[in-house]
Amino acid sequence: MSFRVGFGFDVHRLTEGRPLMLGGVEIPFRRGLAGHSDADVLLHAICDALLGAMGEGDIGQLFPNHDPKYKNIPSIQLLEEVVRIAREKGWRVVNVDSTVVAEAPKIAPHHEEMERRIAKTLGVSEGVSVKATTTEGLGFTGRGEGMAAYAVAMMERA
Repeated sequence: MSFRVGFGFDVHRLTEGRPLMLGGVEIPFRRGLAGHSDADVLLHAICDALLGAMGEGDIGQLFPNHDPKYKNIPSIQLLEEVVRIAREKGWRVVNVDSTVVAEAPKIAPHHEEMERRIAKTLGVSEGVSVKATTTEGLGFTGRGEGMAAYAVAMMERA
């Protein structure tokens, strides 16, 4: 068996008129994230972590933002495709650890639902962690202009 670790990071700005999707869950909030897809910053970071562990490029290469078939696509479908690729290449997710960076809304009331949704998509019963932090009012996230997410994934090849 061999193990590989991948790291993912993503940023999207907040905008009016869109639902806020995080971890495949719609979060009640006055603004959503801007992007070609549903802009789920957390799932994008997780996709990049998985792709990085496999040595398969990044989310922008696999799902380019100029391709109309990805316009407004739910990011959970992008994660499903990354998982399909992983299985096809003989990889299995061991665990995913992630952090959302945002001043608002509060993520804690939703993190368990996000963890369940992500774990189900990854095909794991445990080993998915979703945490949140603020930047204490500093930078673009601190000013409420956008959100960021970090993710680390460990994968195993049999």
